[in-house]
Amino acid sequence: MRVIWALIGTAALAACSNDPLLHNIRAGQSTPDEFAIVPTRALALPGDLNVLPPPTPGGANITDPNPKGDAVAALGGNPAQLAAQGVGAADGALINHASRLGVQGGIRQQLAVEDVEWRSRHSRKLLERLARTDVYYRAYAPMTLDSWAENERWRRAGARVPSAPPQFED
Repeated sequence: MRVIWALIGTAALAACSNDPLLHNIRAGQSTPDEFAIVPTRALALPGDLNVLPPPTPGGANITDPNPKGDAVAALGGNPAQLAAQGVGAADGALINHASRLGVQGGIRQQLAVEDVEWRSRHSRKLLERLARTDVYYRAYAPMTLDSWAENERWRRAGARVPSAPPQFED
């Protein structure tokens, strides 16, 4: 009887959680994540120890890995291009057109707060938490664009849709 009450108590505590996570990444995972292991560079002694900068809490050092930069370099790219360099010349016209009616400041922070609220309202239910199911696609289903219906809408409107598969006659 105590086991049953312990299970009911555990289920009740799991239901009270306000964890807005929708993906259950660990579902079906019985081995370590090999992509989480990032090797560090070998330690090297600098020529002059007096020129080293003072340590900063949370700051990087020369042995910290730069996985994105290392991947770009391994694929033959330029890791310096990862640094924020502003808007490229090819995207200037797009940005000007998109911001022609004004730009709302702090929109990213506002959207982040609204997304956390949305995920909290559409998070996993009790049995879904216990079964460790993934509810991401169900939660965002009202916001999903039906690409085939949109393709047909544009075709009915007379627009050419060259990237879509050809329309077959029955």
